[in-house]
Formats: sequence, C-alpha cells, structure tokens
Amino acid sequence: MAILKLKPSGKDYIWGGHKLVDNYGKEMTGDRLAETWELSCHPDGPSFVANGEDAGKTLRQYIEEHGKKVLGTNCERFEDFPILTKFIDAQDNLSIQVHPDNEYALKNEGQYGKTEMWYVVDAEEGAYLYHGFKKEISKDEFAKRIEEDTLLEVLNKVPVHKGDVFFIEAGTIHAIGKGLIIAEIQQNSNVTYRVYDYGRVGKDGKKRELHIEKAVAVTNCAPAKKDDSHYPHIADCDYFTVDKLNLDGTTFNKLEGTVSEKSFLSILVLDGEGEITSNGERVSYKKGDSMMTNHSLLSAYFGYCALQKNLDAKTLKAYRTDLEQFSGCHPHLVDVSRADMERYIEQLMRHWKVSTVKRKIASLKAFYSYLVYEDFLKHSPFDKIQLRIRQEALLPRTIDRGALASIFSAAYAELRAARSRS
Repeated sequence: MAILKLKPSGKDYIWGGHKLVDNYGKEMTGDRLAETWELSCHPDGPSFVANGEDAGKTLRQYIEEHGKKVLGTNCERFEDFPILTKFIDAQDNLSIQVHPDNEYALKNEGQYGKTEMWYVVDAEEGAYLYHGFKKEISKDEFAKRIEEDTLLEVLNKVPVHKGDVFFIEAGTIHAIGKGLIIAEIQQNSNVTYRVYDYGRVGKDGKKRELHIEKAVAVTNCAPAKKDDSHYPHIADCDYFTVDKLNLDGTTFNKLEGTVSEKSFLSILVLDGEGEITSNGERVSYKKGDSMMTNHSLLSAYFGYCALQKNLDAKTLKAYRTDLEQFSGCHPHLVDVSRADMERYIEQLMRHWKVSTVKRKIASLKAFYSYLVYEDFLKHSPFDKIQLRIRQEALLPRTIDRGALASIFSAAYAELRAARSRS
C-alpha cells in the first residue's frame, strides 16, 4: 500500500461551526461544518483517496480492489472495516446521547455498536462535557428524569482542557459540550440514541427525534469506569489502539518505526507540518491531514518552524494493533545550553496552560530516560516509556517559569552526568 492521503466527507449538523474550515483546511458546502469523517468506509460518509493512481476512489473501493490483505491479518475477523475517525467542531452543545453495544445494534440496527474515544484537540475557556452518571441510578429513575427534564442533575459534568482523553464504552451516556474540537476514534458505526436535545429543532422546523425506549434499554446507569488498562497507549480496546506522537521540530524532529503485517496505520495530524516517507515514497503533511498505510517502514519528519510559532506538532495514530519496533528516535541535545532550555520554557509558558506544560516536561523526562537507558529501550518502544513517565504525577499543580527552569536544568545535568559515566 502506498501512503494514502484521504479526503473526508463532511456533516453539517446544527451544532457545528467553522473552525474545521478556518483552522484545519477542510471544505464546507453548507453554512457550517460539524464533523469530517477522515477514515471511513461507512455508507453514511465515506472518505476518498486524494493522491496517486487511486485518487477519487472511496476508501471502500480501494480496499475492495486491492483486497482486505491491505488491512493486515488482525482485520480478517471483521466482516466490515472496523473503525471510523473524525474531527468534530462543537460550536454548540451536542445532544445527551448513548450508543448501543454490538449485540443490541446488530439485532436492532443492522450495524455495529459504538465504543469510541475522544482526544481534545482544542478547548475554549470553561468548556465541559458529560461522561456517565454522578452515581448509580435505576432504569426507572433514568426514564423518569428524562420525562421530567431533570436528567442533567445526575450526569457527571467534567471540565475539559486541551490534551484530555476520554474513553466512551458502548452504553455510557455522554455529550460533547460547546467550544471543543475533538479527534474521535470509534467503531465503524453511525448508531446514536438521543436522550435530551435542549428542545432544538432540525432543518425541517420540528424538534429532533429522541430515542428514549432504546436509550433506556442500552444505557449503563452508573458512573463511567476509570480504566487505566489502556497503558501504554492513550486508548486501547478490541477495535482500535490509539497513541499520540509529538514532533516539536526542536527536541524531537524525526521518528521512525515499522507497521507490522498484522495492522494498518491511520494518522491524523493535529498540528504542524512535515514529511512522511515509506519504502522510498515521500508524502508531505500539514495540520488537519489524514493518511493511511499498512506494513511498511515509516519515517516522520517535522518541517522547520520559527521559534515564536506553535511548535507542538501532534500526530494522533489510530490503528488496529501495536506499532512494532518503534525505535530509532535519536534526538541530540548533548550541546543544548541553559539558554536554549529557557527559551523553550518561555515558549511553553507563552502558548500552553499549566496542565499542558506538565505533559511536555514529562515528555522531555521521557527523552532523558531514553538516552540514559538506551540498552533497555532497545527492547521497549520509545512511546511506551514516554507514556509511562508522563502518567507519573510528579509535578505540583501550579508552576512558574523559575520552577520550570530548575526542572529542565536538573534533568539536563542528570543527562550530562549519565553520559559522562557511560
């Protein structure tokens, strides 16, 4: 398989805005763009091959012509393409909703159920979402609260920040709030049961349909599970595995890896620009791009950016199985000075909230661990170490520029000492 660049189908749902057009280069035919279906074989919104000799074909057509072998051996157990990825722009609140599991959906809707995950690409100040219930309630109370319009009182309202991750198992009641840009990875399904919709009307002037009976039947009326079993990935289940890679153009400007014969690889570019190579083929990427490939050797490079620009080039990968042998990342900071570190700190403080700065520092700690424990890392993917260290809550809740400088300086000193001993 070549590196396929994909063009999405768009959805103009009433709660959508214009950010996917203005900030991510997406095309819009109506007055709003709520979702783009970036990797999709679903008949309600296919994605299209945008490059090479197969340009213009739907992704489903491409797979039918080249055979399911392009998806890897792990996809042989799925009758249909297993996943769907989206960008979502919530200018207004989405409905309170729930998705059924496979058993219920196949029996009643003729398609898969829907387990999904959200990565918060951007969040306005004060943004929130609903995820499960505050406490367990009965099905009868659930139905009664829907009828009496008091459901929001028992839902778990969660403040949201850029970089947050949520895993939404089928049967979990949920809703994306306004002011959020979300990258969603989900099962290949378009089954949604609306429970509450703020009394809004659709394009036909009528209130949008609710699906109360079905929603009550499939909803798990309990708090959402806090599941840490996804480690070392940000999400991992029977249908998809998701990792995040950071190429900032300075500390990390190249990543190399192999996609195994078991899997295919889907890439969503959340920011920045650069180039990906595979078996001699070179494909450029920019913010908002979606790409797909299978068994191959990959190298990703971050393109040049001036220091004052946002250098956080995130690549969200959703793929069927682990990316094997993800190594070969050899950034060089041996000659980095304290001034260089402080400039990087200043850039972080200028562009990012405290919570994001903490994650970036943790990622830098991972880089140092990579160099110090290089022999160990020959047998362990770099991204696993990065995620393990990032999850350690070692930093204080509030942090100033001076504290950041101390952390960087200490880490730098530890690195130099370790290298001098080796």
